[in-house]
Amino acid sequence: QLHLVESGGGLVQAGGSLRLSCVASGNIFSIDTMGWYRQAPGKQRELVADIRSDSSTNYADSVQGRFTISRDNAKNTVYLQMNSVKPEDTAVYYCRLLRTIANVVSYWGKGTLVTVSS
Repeated sequence: QLHLVESGGGLVQAGGSLRLSCVASGNIFSIDTMGWYRQAPGKQRELVADIRSDSSTNYADSVQGRFTISRDNAKNTVYLQMNSVKPEDTAVYYCRLLRTIANVVSYWGKGTLVTVSS
């Protein structure tokens, strides 16, 4: 069983920056898709960004140009650099690993809270 642990959340003022990290307890394979999701109070969980096996990235429109996802397979870690944060970025941020070999397996972290003050 692979475990994901997020860190780096906290309180930040609007316009500031945060860097989230997600470390896997086991090896991240190059074939894995890694993603960051978020869930604000009273809202559904939504995709923030993901990075695929070919290093292509995908961002939600709301964070495009402000957030950057990256991965370091050697360190079993995926990052989310958050710049120019806004109050509407306040949410619990979750890391997800999607692995497709014989079947599709999805792993989730427990989340880290990001609070952006205005």
